[in-house]
Amino acid sequence: MKIYTTPMCQEVVRLAGVSKYTVKQDNNFEGVDLAIVLSETDTSTPAIKIKLNTFKQIYESIDLISNTLGTEKLDMGEWGDDYSLHVCRERETMDERKKIKVKVYSKFIREIVDDMGFSLVTKKPDFLVFPDYLKDDPNGDIREEIKFMGIRAVEIPSHKNTPFNPLERAQMRYNILESRLCTKP
Repeated sequence: MKIYTTPMCQEVVRLAGVSKYTVKQDNNFEGVDLAIVLSETDTSTPAIKIKLNTFKQIYESIDLISNTLGTEKLDMGEWGDDYSLHVCRERETMDERKKIKVKVYSKFIREIVDDMGFSLVTKKPDFLVFPDYLKDDPNGDIREEIKFMGIRAVEIPSHKNTPFNPLERAQMRYNILESRLCTKP
């Protein structure tokens, strides 16, 4: 079976136990039996579409790929331990986090903030969280909102400014949000 994936999905494909695949920089998957791509990727090729924004989505994607292809998942080592610790810590802090109101400017950030247990709002937020690519958006009102929120505006790196490894990327984003949203401004 000829399997293609992208650099952003490569580590999850590997962790799912797939040993033979090709990493493609573009989305041209002609002549391939299966593409493993991010959920928002358009492709006419048969594909497993995955989400990699939250720890839960990453682990679900590894399971989906492994179960679909009948592969044996690799030992996650420290990442598995880190995820278990994250889940326990999240349960302990959910009630406190629900009190923190967060306005977000991106679907991928919304998924992370929601997973962490913060309250998502559109008005009167305690914090504004936005992807780095919107910071210099000349057509958006977000620049004024960022300026108004001051230190309560939190910039999150987008895919282009993060590691390809989804676990490292998620850890980086969660750490930014944890350190900024869980402190009194």
